[in-house]
Amino acid sequence: MKKIILAIAVSTCMVSCYKEATLLVKSEFSATIENDNYTAPVKVMLENHSTGADFYKWTFEGGNPSTSSEKQPPAVVYAQAGTYTITLEAWNNTERDTKEFTFSTDSAVNVSFDVEVLINNFAPADVKITNTTVGASTFLWTFEGGEPSTSTERNPPNVHFATQGEHLISLTVNNGRQTFSTSRTINLDAPLNVDFNIEPSFDDFDFEAPFTANLMNKTTSGITYEWTCAGATFDNVNAENTSINIQNSGTYTIELRASNGKETKIASKQIVIKPNTNLYYVKDVQFGIKKAEQNIGCFYSLALREIITSDNVTEVNGGAISLVFFGLDASFNRCYFTSPDLASYSGFVEIPNASQTFFINSIGETSLTFSAADFDEMKDDSPLQTLNIRDNSNTTSWFTNIEIPHIVLFETAAGIRGAVKIKGFISEGYGSYILADIKFQKQ
Repeated sequence: MKKIILAIAVSTCMVSCYKEATLLVKSEFSATIENDNYTAPVKVMLENHSTGADFYKWTFEGGNPSTSSEKQPPAVVYAQAGTYTITLEAWNNTERDTKEFTFSTDSAVNVSFDVEVLINNFAPADVKITNTTVGASTFLWTFEGGEPSTSTERNPPNVHFATQGEHLISLTVNNGRQTFSTSRTINLDAPLNVDFNIEPSFDDFDFEAPFTANLMNKTTSGITYEWTCAGATFDNVNAENTSINIQNSGTYTIELRASNGKETKIASKQIVIKPNTNLYYVKDVQFGIKKAEQNIGCFYSLALREIITSDNVTEVNGGAISLVFFGLDASFNRCYFTSPDLASYSGFVEIPNASQTFFINSIGETSLTFSAADFDEMKDDSPLQTLNIRDNSNTTSWFTNIEIPHIVLFETAAGIRGAVKIKGFISEGYGSYILADIKFQKQ
Protein backbone atom coordinates (compact mmCIF):
# COMPACT_ATOMS: atom_id res chain seq x y z
CA MET A 1 0.00 0.00 0.00
CA LYS A 2 2.82 2.36 0.71
CA LYS A 3 4.47 1.63 -2.67
CA ILE A 4 1.35 2.62 -4.61
CA ILE A 5 1.09 5.92 -2.82
CA LEU A 6 4.71 6.62 -3.54
CA ALA A 7 4.27 5.92 -7.25
CA ILE A 8 1.33 8.24 -7.47
CA ALA A 9 3.26 10.94 -5.71
CA VAL A 10 6.19 10.58 -8.09
CA SER A 11 3.90 10.64 -11.12
CA THR A 12 2.19 13.77 -9.90
CA CYS A 13 5.49 15.48 -9.38
CA MET A 14 6.68 14.67 -12.93
CA VAL A 15 3.60 16.11 -14.58
CA SER A 16 3.73 19.24 -12.47
CA CYS A 17 7.41 19.81 -13.17
CA TYR A 18 6.92 19.33 -16.98
CA LYS A 19 4.22 21.97 -17.11
CA GLU A 20 6.37 24.38 -15.23
CA ALA A 21 9.23 23.88 -17.78
CA THR A 22 7.09 24.55 -20.95
CA LEU A 23 7.96 27.93 -22.74
CA LEU A 24 5.03 30.07 -23.89
CA VAL A 25 5.33 31.32 -27.55
CA LYS A 26 4.47 34.93 -28.40
CA SER A 27 4.64 35.91 -32.11
CA GLU A 28 5.43 39.60 -32.47
CA PHE A 29 7.13 41.83 -35.08
CA SER A 30 7.26 45.44 -36.30
CA ALA A 31 7.13 46.61 -39.96
CA THR A 32 8.67 49.89 -41.17
CA ILE A 33 7.90 51.44 -44.59
CA GLU A 34 11.13 52.84 -46.02
CA ASN A 35 11.06 56.65 -46.17
CA ASP A 36 7.38 56.40 -45.27
CA ASN A 37 6.80 55.99 -49.00
CA TYR A 38 3.63 54.02 -49.70
CA THR A 39 3.84 54.52 -53.46
CA ALA A 40 4.81 51.36 -55.32
CA PRO A 41 7.42 50.04 -55.36
CA VAL A 42 7.34 49.95 -51.54
CA LYS A 43 10.18 48.57 -49.42
CA VAL A 44 9.28 47.08 -46.00
CA MET A 45 11.83 46.41 -43.25
CA LEU A 46 10.83 43.88 -40.55
CA GLU A 47 12.00 43.48 -36.94
CA ASN A 48 11.17 40.21 -35.17
CA HIS A 49 10.18 40.69 -31.52
CA SER A 50 8.81 37.16 -30.92
CA THR A 51 9.49 35.29 -27.62
CA GLY A 52 9.60 31.60 -26.73
CA ALA A 53 9.91 30.43 -30.33
CA ASP A 54 12.55 28.29 -31.97
CA PHE A 55 11.12 28.23 -35.49
CA TYR A 56 9.64 30.92 -37.81
CA LYS A 57 7.72 31.10 -41.02
CA TRP A 58 7.18 34.43 -42.75
CA THR A 59 4.62 34.81 -45.51
CA PHE A 60 4.75 37.95 -47.67
CA GLU A 61 1.66 38.02 -49.80
CA GLY A 62 2.48 39.81 -53.11
CA GLY A 63 6.02 40.61 -51.93
CA ASN A 64 9.52 39.74 -53.02
CA PRO A 65 10.59 37.44 -51.46
CA SER A 66 7.26 35.73 -50.85
CA THR A 67 8.38 33.68 -47.83
CA SER A 68 11.22 33.35 -45.35
CA SER A 69 12.16 31.00 -42.50
CA GLU A 70 14.75 33.29 -41.01
CA LYS A 71 14.24 34.80 -37.63
CA GLN A 72 15.20 38.19 -39.10
CA PRO A 73 14.06 38.27 -42.76
CA PRO A 74 15.45 40.57 -45.47
CA ALA A 75 13.58 43.66 -46.65
CA VAL A 76 10.49 42.87 -48.71
CA VAL A 77 9.60 44.83 -51.88
CA TYR A 78 6.02 45.28 -53.11
CA ALA A 79 6.07 46.31 -56.77
CA GLN A 80 2.35 46.85 -57.30
CA ALA A 81 -0.31 48.88 -55.59
CA GLY A 82 -2.69 46.90 -53.39
CA THR A 83 -3.52 45.64 -49.87
CA TYR A 84 -1.15 43.06 -48.47
CA THR A 85 -0.83 40.94 -45.30
CA ILE A 86 2.45 39.90 -43.70
CA THR A 87 2.11 36.79 -41.53
CA LEU A 88 4.61 35.52 -38.97
CA GLU A 89 4.10 32.02 -37.53
CA ALA A 90 6.42 31.27 -34.59
CA TRP A 91 6.62 27.97 -32.62
CA ASN A 92 8.59 25.59 -30.46
CA ASN A 93 8.09 21.89 -29.74
CA THR A 94 4.98 22.49 -27.73
CA GLU A 95 3.40 25.80 -28.71
CA ARG A 96 2.68 27.88 -31.82
CA ASP A 97 1.57 31.52 -32.29
CA THR A 98 0.70 33.67 -35.34
CA LYS A 99 0.87 37.45 -35.93
CA GLU A 100 -0.49 39.32 -39.00
CA PHE A 101 0.09 42.85 -40.27
CA THR A 102 -2.02 44.27 -43.09
CA PHE A 103 -1.18 47.45 -45.04
CA SER A 104 -1.85 49.12 -48.40
CA THR A 105 0.44 50.49 -51.09
CA ASP A 106 -0.48 53.21 -53.53
CA SER A 107 -0.20 53.28 -57.27
CA ALA A 108 3.10 54.29 -58.82
CA VAL A 109 2.67 57.75 -60.34
CA ASN A 110 4.19 59.04 -63.56
CA VAL A 111 2.95 62.59 -63.96
CA SER A 112 3.21 63.95 -67.51
CA PHE A 113 1.21 65.68 -70.23
CA ASP A 114 1.57 66.92 -73.80
CA VAL A 115 0.66 70.34 -75.16
CA GLU A 116 -0.26 71.29 -78.71
CA VAL A 117 -0.64 74.90 -79.82
CA LEU A 118 -3.45 74.75 -82.34
CA ILE A 119 -2.96 76.18 -85.87
CA ASN A 120 0.28 78.10 -85.10
CA ASN A 121 2.22 79.85 -82.34
CA PHE A 122 0.90 83.36 -82.95
CA ALA A 123 -1.08 84.88 -80.10
CA PRO A 124 -3.94 84.61 -79.41
CA ALA A 125 -3.82 80.82 -79.37
CA ASP A 126 -5.80 77.82 -78.18
CA VAL A 127 -3.79 75.02 -76.61
CA LYS A 128 -4.84 71.37 -76.53
CA ILE A 129 -3.63 69.43 -73.48
CA THR A 130 -3.32 65.64 -73.44
CA ASN A 131 -2.91 64.11 -69.99
CA THR A 132 -0.55 61.09 -70.06
CA THR A 133 -0.29 60.76 -66.26
CA VAL A 134 -0.40 57.22 -64.80
CA GLY A 135 -1.36 56.27 -61.24
CA ALA A 136 -3.01 59.48 -60.02
CA SER A 137 -6.50 59.86 -58.65
CA THR A 138 -6.88 63.66 -58.41
CA PHE A 139 -5.64 66.45 -60.68
CA LEU A 140 -5.10 70.20 -60.35
CA TRP A 141 -4.15 72.22 -63.43
CA THR A 142 -3.01 75.86 -63.48
CA PHE A 143 -2.73 77.84 -66.73
CA GLU A 144 -0.71 81.05 -66.34
CA GLY A 145 -2.41 83.75 -68.38
CA GLY A 146 -4.95 81.27 -69.73
CA GLU A 147 -8.71 81.00 -69.85
CA PRO A 148 -9.72 79.04 -67.84
CA SER A 149 -6.95 79.66 -65.33
CA THR A 150 -7.42 76.32 -63.47
CA SER A 151 -9.05 72.92 -63.88
CA THR A 152 -9.52 69.78 -61.75
CA GLU A 153 -10.51 67.53 -64.64
CA ARG A 154 -8.33 64.64 -65.69
CA ASN A 155 -8.50 65.93 -69.27
CA PRO A 156 -9.04 69.70 -69.24
CA PRO A 157 -10.70 71.61 -72.11
CA ASN A 158 -8.65 73.62 -74.61
CA VAL A 159 -7.08 76.65 -72.96
CA HIS A 160 -7.13 80.08 -74.60
CA PHE A 161 -4.07 82.34 -74.27
CA ALA A 162 -4.64 85.91 -75.45
CA THR A 163 -1.17 87.38 -75.08
CA GLN A 164 2.30 86.73 -76.45
CA GLY A 165 5.22 85.49 -74.36
CA GLU A 166 5.87 82.57 -72.06
CA HIS A 167 2.98 80.83 -70.31
CA LEU A 168 3.50 78.19 -67.61
CA ILE A 169 1.18 75.16 -67.55
CA SER A 170 1.41 73.15 -64.31
CA LEU A 171 -0.13 69.87 -63.19
CA THR A 172 -0.25 68.64 -59.58
CA VAL A 173 -1.64 65.11 -58.94
CA ASN A 174 -2.26 62.89 -55.93
CA ASN A 175 -2.55 59.12 -55.61
CA GLY A 176 -4.38 59.23 -52.28
CA ARG A 177 -1.37 59.72 -50.07
CA GLN A 178 1.37 61.59 -52.02
CA THR A 179 1.51 64.60 -54.32
CA PHE A 180 3.47 64.90 -57.57
CA SER A 181 3.95 67.88 -59.91
CA THR A 182 5.29 68.77 -63.32
CA SER A 183 5.05 71.77 -65.65
CA ARG A 184 5.55 72.83 -69.25
CA THR A 185 6.14 76.26 -70.76
CA ILE A 186 4.75 77.43 -74.08
CA ASN A 187 5.99 80.52 -75.89
CA LEU A 188 3.59 82.44 -78.10
CA ASP A 189 4.76 84.86 -80.77
CA ALA A 190 3.42 88.39 -81.08
CA PRO A 191 -0.10 88.80 -82.44
CA LEU A 192 -0.70 90.03 -85.96
CA ASN A 193 0.05 93.72 -86.42
CA VAL A 194 -0.01 95.18 -89.94
CA ASP A 195 2.09 98.17 -90.96
CA PHE A 196 4.30 99.35 -93.81
CA ASN A 197 6.47 102.24 -94.94
CA ILE A 198 6.41 104.06 -98.27
CA GLU A 199 9.93 104.76 -99.50
CA PRO A 200 9.95 106.86 -102.69
CA SER A 201 12.57 106.03 -105.26
CA PHE A 202 15.59 108.31 -105.35
CA ASP A 203 14.14 110.35 -108.20
CA ASP A 204 10.65 110.58 -106.68
CA PHE A 205 11.40 112.15 -103.31
CA ASP A 206 9.15 115.06 -104.31
CA PHE A 207 6.06 112.83 -104.73
CA GLU A 208 5.39 114.05 -108.26
CA ALA A 209 3.91 111.99 -111.08
CA PRO A 210 5.00 109.62 -112.42
CA PHE A 211 5.81 108.19 -109.01
CA THR A 212 7.59 104.99 -107.97
CA ALA A 213 8.17 103.80 -104.41
CA ASN A 214 9.24 100.73 -102.50
CA LEU A 215 6.67 99.42 -100.04
CA MET A 216 8.51 98.09 -97.00
CA ASN A 217 6.42 95.67 -94.97
CA LYS A 218 6.67 96.19 -91.20
CA THR A 219 4.03 93.59 -90.32
CA THR A 220 4.69 91.31 -87.36
CA SER A 221 3.45 87.72 -87.31
CA GLY A 222 2.12 87.78 -90.86
CA ILE A 223 2.25 84.88 -93.31
CA THR A 224 0.39 85.98 -96.43
CA TYR A 225 0.01 89.46 -97.93
CA GLU A 226 -2.06 91.30 -100.51
CA TRP A 227 -1.40 94.86 -101.72
CA THR A 228 -4.09 97.00 -103.37
CA CYS A 229 -4.30 100.59 -104.61
CA ALA A 230 -6.82 101.79 -107.17
CA GLY A 231 -5.10 103.44 -110.12
CA ALA A 232 -1.65 102.03 -109.34
CA THR A 233 0.36 99.01 -110.43
CA PHE A 234 2.53 96.74 -108.28
CA ASP A 235 5.59 94.68 -109.00
CA ASN A 236 3.99 91.76 -107.07
CA VAL A 237 0.72 92.16 -105.18
CA ASN A 238 1.37 89.14 -102.94
CA ALA A 239 5.01 89.76 -102.07
CA GLU A 240 6.03 90.67 -98.53
CA ASN A 241 7.79 93.76 -99.90
CA THR A 242 6.98 95.21 -103.30
CA SER A 243 7.11 98.38 -105.40
CA ILE A 244 4.29 100.63 -106.60
CA ASN A 245 4.04 102.80 -109.69
CA ILE A 246 1.57 105.70 -110.08
CA GLN A 247 1.43 107.52 -113.39
CA ASN A 248 -1.00 110.36 -112.66
CA SER A 249 -1.38 112.97 -109.96
CA GLY A 250 -4.10 112.57 -107.35
CA THR A 251 -4.85 111.12 -103.93
CA TYR A 252 -4.23 107.39 -103.53
CA THR A 253 -4.86 104.91 -100.73
CA ILE A 254 -2.41 102.04 -100.47
CA GLU A 255 -3.79 99.07 -98.57
CA LEU A 256 -2.00 96.02 -97.15
CA ARG A 257 -4.06 93.00 -96.12
CA ALA A 258 -2.12 90.49 -94.02
CA SER A 259 -3.09 87.14 -92.53
CA ASN A 260 -1.39 84.57 -90.31
CA GLY A 261 -3.87 81.72 -90.55
CA LYS A 262 -5.84 82.85 -87.51
CA GLU A 263 -6.84 86.40 -88.28
CA THR A 264 -6.67 88.99 -91.03
CA LYS A 265 -5.94 92.68 -90.55
CA ILE A 266 -5.64 95.65 -92.89
CA ALA A 267 -3.40 98.72 -92.82
CA SER A 268 -3.84 101.62 -95.21
CA LYS A 269 -1.96 104.83 -95.93
CA GLN A 270 -2.95 107.76 -98.10
CA ILE A 271 -0.50 109.64 -100.31
CA VAL A 272 -0.93 112.68 -102.50
CA ILE A 273 0.89 112.61 -105.84
CA LYS A 274 1.44 116.09 -107.22
CA PRO A 275 1.45 117.05 -110.89
CA ASN A 276 4.82 116.79 -112.56
CA THR A 277 6.63 120.15 -112.42
CA ASN A 278 9.77 118.76 -114.04
CA LEU A 279 11.60 120.66 -111.32
CA TYR A 280 13.73 119.44 -108.43
CA TYR A 281 14.19 121.67 -105.38
CA VAL A 282 17.17 121.00 -103.09
CA LYS A 283 17.67 123.16 -100.01
CA ASP A 284 20.58 124.18 -97.79
CA VAL A 285 23.50 122.90 -99.85
CA GLN A 286 26.91 123.89 -98.47
CA PHE A 287 29.68 124.68 -100.97
CA GLY A 288 33.06 125.08 -99.27
CA ILE A 289 35.78 127.51 -100.28
CA LYS A 290 38.88 126.06 -101.97
CA LYS A 291 40.54 125.37 -98.59
CA ALA A 292 37.49 123.32 -97.56
CA GLU A 293 37.39 121.07 -100.63
CA GLN A 294 38.13 117.95 -98.56
CA ASN A 295 36.08 118.54 -95.43
CA ILE A 296 33.02 120.43 -96.78
CA GLY A 297 33.40 119.90 -100.50
CA CYS A 298 33.18 122.05 -103.60
CA PHE A 299 31.71 119.56 -106.11
CA TYR A 300 27.98 118.88 -106.47
CA SER A 301 26.22 116.14 -108.39
CA LEU A 302 22.71 116.89 -109.65
CA ALA A 303 22.16 113.21 -110.41
CA LEU A 304 23.20 112.13 -106.90
CA ARG A 305 21.89 115.30 -105.22
CA GLU A 306 24.91 115.49 -102.95
CA ILE A 307 28.24 117.21 -102.36
CA ILE A 308 31.36 115.21 -103.26
CA THR A 309 34.65 116.15 -101.60
CA SER A 310 37.74 116.22 -103.78
CA ASP A 311 39.34 113.23 -102.04
CA ASN A 312 36.22 111.14 -102.74
CA VAL A 313 36.12 111.69 -106.49
CA THR A 314 36.34 108.42 -108.44
CA GLU A 315 36.05 107.13 -111.97
CA VAL A 316 32.46 106.18 -111.11
CA ASN A 317 31.15 109.44 -109.63
CA GLY A 318 33.35 111.85 -111.57
CA GLY A 319 31.02 111.90 -114.55
CA ALA A 320 28.07 112.71 -112.27
CA ILE A 321 29.60 115.97 -110.98
CA SER A 322 27.70 118.96 -112.40
CA LEU A 323 28.69 122.03 -110.36
CA VAL A 324 32.13 123.11 -109.15
CA PHE A 325 32.34 126.07 -106.76
CA PHE A 326 35.48 128.13 -106.25
CA GLY A 327 35.83 130.54 -103.35
CA LEU A 328 39.25 132.09 -102.93
CA ASP A 329 39.11 132.55 -99.16
CA ALA A 330 36.89 133.38 -96.19
CA SER A 331 36.45 136.96 -97.38
CA PHE A 332 34.51 135.76 -100.46
CA ASN A 333 36.07 138.52 -102.58
CA ARG A 334 36.17 136.27 -105.63
CA CYS A 335 33.65 133.44 -106.08
CA TYR A 336 32.41 131.58 -109.11
CA PHE A 337 31.02 128.29 -110.37
CA THR A 338 33.00 126.56 -113.08
CA SER A 339 32.53 123.58 -115.37
CA PRO A 340 33.74 120.18 -114.07
CA ASP A 341 35.95 119.73 -117.13
CA LEU A 342 37.70 123.02 -116.23
CA ALA A 343 38.14 122.26 -112.51
CA SER A 344 41.90 121.82 -112.77
CA TYR A 345 42.23 125.42 -114.06
CA SER A 346 41.00 126.57 -110.66
CA GLY A 347 43.51 124.44 -108.77
CA PHE A 348 41.27 121.41 -108.17
CA VAL A 349 42.13 117.81 -108.93
CA GLU A 350 41.30 116.77 -112.45
CA ILE A 351 37.87 115.16 -112.40
CA PRO A 352 37.76 111.83 -114.27
CA ASN A 353 35.08 111.57 -116.98
CA ALA A 354 34.27 115.23 -116.35
CA SER A 355 31.30 116.72 -118.17
CA GLN A 356 30.70 120.29 -119.28
CA THR A 357 28.36 122.77 -117.58
CA PHE A 358 27.67 126.33 -118.68
CA PHE A 359 27.34 129.04 -115.98
CA ILE A 360 26.17 132.61 -115.70
CA ASN A 361 27.80 133.74 -112.45
CA SER A 362 26.69 137.32 -112.85
CA ILE A 363 23.33 137.77 -114.53
CA GLY A 364 23.82 141.54 -114.56
CA GLU A 365 26.48 141.09 -117.24
CA THR A 366 23.86 139.59 -119.61
CA SER A 367 20.60 140.62 -121.14
CA LEU A 368 18.79 137.93 -119.13
CA THR A 369 16.66 138.68 -116.12
CA PHE A 370 16.18 136.18 -113.27
CA SER A 371 15.91 137.43 -109.72
CA ALA A 372 15.77 135.84 -106.30
CA ALA A 373 12.03 136.51 -106.37
CA ASP A 374 11.80 134.64 -109.68
CA PHE A 375 13.61 131.74 -108.02
CA ASP A 376 11.21 131.67 -105.07
CA GLU A 377 8.11 131.90 -107.28
CA MET A 378 9.25 129.21 -109.72
CA LYS A 379 6.82 126.30 -109.28
CA ASP A 380 7.75 124.40 -112.42
CA ASP A 381 10.51 124.50 -115.00
CA SER A 382 8.74 126.85 -117.43
CA PRO A 383 10.83 129.94 -116.43
CA LEU A 384 14.00 127.97 -117.13
CA GLN A 385 12.87 126.79 -120.54
CA THR A 386 13.13 130.29 -122.05
CA LEU A 387 16.60 131.12 -120.69
CA ASN A 388 19.44 131.11 -123.23
CA ILE A 389 22.13 130.14 -120.71
CA ARG A 390 24.73 128.64 -123.04
CA ASP A 391 25.04 131.68 -125.27
CA ASN A 392 25.29 134.01 -122.27
CA SER A 393 27.75 131.95 -120.25
CA ASN A 394 31.10 133.51 -119.38
CA THR A 395 33.97 131.53 -117.87
CA THR A 396 35.63 134.68 -116.51
CA SER A 397 32.71 136.17 -114.58
CA TRP A 398 32.55 135.98 -110.78
CA PHE A 399 30.70 137.40 -107.77
CA THR A 400 31.30 138.47 -104.16
CA ASN A 401 29.38 138.46 -100.89
CA ILE A 402 28.08 141.98 -101.41
CA GLU A 403 24.82 140.85 -102.96
CA ILE A 404 22.69 138.50 -100.85
CA PRO A 405 20.83 136.58 -102.13
CA HIS A 406 22.75 136.01 -105.36
CA ILE A 407 21.53 133.96 -108.34
CA VAL A 408 23.73 131.79 -110.59
CA LEU A 409 22.23 130.11 -113.68
CA PHE A 410 23.57 126.93 -115.25
CA GLU A 411 22.94 124.38 -118.00
CA THR A 412 24.55 120.96 -118.21
CA ALA A 413 25.83 119.27 -121.36
CA ALA A 414 22.67 117.15 -121.28
CA GLY A 415 20.53 120.31 -121.42
CA ILE A 416 19.42 120.33 -117.77
CA ARG A 417 18.90 123.96 -116.74
CA GLY A 418 18.82 125.29 -113.22
CA ALA A 419 19.42 128.13 -110.81
CA VAL A 420 21.48 128.41 -107.62
CA LYS A 421 20.22 130.80 -105.00
CA ILE A 422 23.08 131.76 -102.67
CA LYS A 423 21.46 132.89 -99.45
CA GLY A 424 24.44 133.06 -97.12
CA PHE A 425 28.22 133.51 -96.99
CA ILE A 426 29.51 131.80 -93.85
CA SER A 427 32.99 132.93 -92.84
CA GLU A 428 34.69 130.33 -90.61
CA GLY A 429 38.32 130.34 -91.72
CA TYR A 430 39.29 127.24 -93.66
CA GLY A 431 35.78 125.93 -92.94
CA SER A 432 34.03 128.80 -94.73
CA TYR A 433 31.21 128.05 -97.16
CA ILE A 434 28.26 129.45 -99.05
CA LEU A 435 24.75 128.24 -98.24
CA ALA A 436 22.50 127.73 -101.27
CA ASP A 437 19.22 126.36 -102.58
CA ILE A 438 19.10 124.77 -106.03
CA LYS A 439 16.21 124.34 -108.47
CA PHE A 440 16.86 122.37 -111.65
CA GLN A 441 15.01 120.46 -114.32
CA LYS A 442 14.39 116.75 -114.00
CA GLN A 443 14.59 116.31 -117.76
